[in-house]
Amino acid sequence: MILVFAEATSGHFKKAAFEAVTYGIQTANLLGSQCVALTLGKVENAGQLGVYGASKVYNVANEHLANFDSQVYAAVIAQAAEKLGATVVVLSHTSTGKSLLGRLAARLKAGSVAGVKSLPDVSGGGFKVNKGVYSGKAIATYEISSPIKLVSLAGNEIPLQSTGNEVAVESLDVTAPSSRVKVLDVKREEGIVPLPEAVTVVSAGRGMKGPENWGIVEDLAKALGATTACSRPVADADWRPHHEHVGQTGVAIRPNLYIAIGISGAIQHLAGVNQSKVIVVINKDPEAPFFKAADYGVVGDLFEVVPKLTEAVKKFKAS
Repeated sequence: MILVFAEATSGHFKKAAFEAVTYGIQTANLLGSQCVALTLGKVENAGQLGVYGASKVYNVANEHLANFDSQVYAAVIAQAAEKLGATVVVLSHTSTGKSLLGRLAARLKAGSVAGVKSLPDVSGGGFKVNKGVYSGKAIATYEISSPIKLVSLAGNEIPLQSTGNEVAVESLDVTAPSSRVKVLDVKREEGIVPLPEAVTVVSAGRGMKGPENWGIVEDLAKALGATTACSRPVADADWRPHHEHVGQTGVAIRPNLYIAIGISGAIQHLAGVNQSKVIVVINKDPEAPFFKAADYGVVGDLFEVVPKLTEAVKKFKAS
């Protein structure tokens, strides 16, 4: 059995949960098994996970699961995996998944691979998966030989597939230990697609010359339905909030489209964005390092190019 932990935030699923279930059912099909999903705490519309392939959806409701605590969640997921007889456990490679992976591997005595990019190769009875290494510059293949296998799925790697229908949610009776962490307050950015889940990202750097010029970046992002981001110097200068910082020391992203505006392309920045499917660079310096990593490049004044690009996008969508 393939068990997928479907992560929810404030009781609602994000794309990462649906990707994990899609990965789970495709893995189950390769192994001739079934895929079931597990939700923790109060979750809205948990049955919709069946649309993406889960044959059953289990929920563990307990007051100790109201706020995320990796120790508590790992204990509950491990009990669920053992009770259901799971041979493969799938997580999302989010901050939550990263916190859980090591604890679950230890509890289940499972071999684990973080941030997988492919469905497993199960030929010959093996279980091999690929993941990016050296900041995405190479792909490594790992074989998991333990009885229980544990993987976390990198975002935007598996296209969503609607293969089923909504299913009933069943309660699962497992013990949730009390948390040793007391949560006093939770603050989240609402109303935007988080950078790790964004399909399209518009990012800008010091070439913007100041925070007062960011309007043209936001206009382009709005026209594209994209999430905005920035380079580290911009965040350090407080031009933009730190949660928008992408790069090796910020958020690592894998969007389908990444547009870099006025960013030179330092190696630390590239390390966090070079797994983007398509990279477009706009910079007036033809020698900017970013052009070497770009799929498409525009050499020109961003203050002229970006507004024209925004208008072109609007006209295209209107037609």
